[in-house]
Amino acid sequence: MTRWILRRLVLSLITLWLLATIVFVIANVLPNDVGRTILGPFAPQATVDALNERLGTNDPLLEQYVRAMRNLVTLDFGNSFQSRQPVLPLILGAIGRSGLLAAFALLLTIPVAIAAGLYAARRRDRRADRAIVLLGVTMSSIPEFVVGTFLVVVVGVQLRWFPVTARAPEGADPVTILSHLFMPALAMALVYFGYIARMTRAGTVEVLESDYIRTATMKGLTTGQTMRRHVLRNALVPTVAVIGVQIGYLFGGIIGVERIFNYNGMGQVMLFAAQRKDIPVLQAGAIVVGIVYMLATLTSDLIIAWMNPRARLATGR
Repeated sequence: MTRWILRRLVLSLITLWLLATIVFVIANVLPNDVGRTILGPFAPQATVDALNERLGTNDPLLEQYVRAMRNLVTLDFGNSFQSRQPVLPLILGAIGRSGLLAAFALLLTIPVAIAAGLYAARRRDRRADRAIVLLGVTMSSIPEFVVGTFLVVVVGVQLRWFPVTARAPEGADPVTILSHLFMPALAMALVYFGYIARMTRAGTVEVLESDYIRTATMKGLTTGQTMRRHVLRNALVPTVAVIGVQIGYLFGGIIGVERIFNYNGMGQVMLFAAQRKDIPVLQAGAIVVGIVYMLATLTSDLIIAWMNPRARLATGR
């Protein structure tokens, strides 16, 4: 198990290096005059050249690459081209706000989706099963920003049940903060409900057809005892894997949701940086999101290894 964890950490570091390299290539190889972008089209060329020299964008690409990799190790992403502020505190603040929204969305969808998947599996091929599968497929096919727009118009504007903006007032209590975050979190939860519910259903159906489940039933165990002792731990293995992947996808789909609900999270920061070609912020944002994704998948793999004895044996080889 220790060897497997070390191997996964090494692979994660290699993946992070590849991600940083790809981001560097996209940001620096494509033609782009950073100084002209910052100062505007009417700035004197001498001023533009001086700014490019100060930022180091005129240095050879190899030198820029080595500097970027060194900064990655020290987590020093420099200063923003637009605000002149250090990039790391800006990114950490944004990822913290987006993390709060993503955690709320997962809290809303995971228990309901798992319960729905288990319920559908125990009623396989019945109306309830088909209804849950159809609902899951339908919700998974609708983008987050479409669901968010619908919630704003219907729930926020017409019914006035929840605020239409995710920004809570300064010094608001936790209940007020969550009330502002409810609709954007619900927009993401509805979309990811289908993935988790269908994966839970598929894993439970497979386990319920296993020989050891039939043996447990023949021994006289009740349905509840069978589900708790034998079904859940094995059936939820693929579900845990899906949840780990979905955490990474949440930060991809969160951009549109944050835009709709005017939430100053990672999506807004990345969109702002892309519109103004703020390369340090874009690079740091992509790398931090990649780190979050790798940590989520690594955590899910560790949980799976704990849940499934066969996985533990496999990782020990």
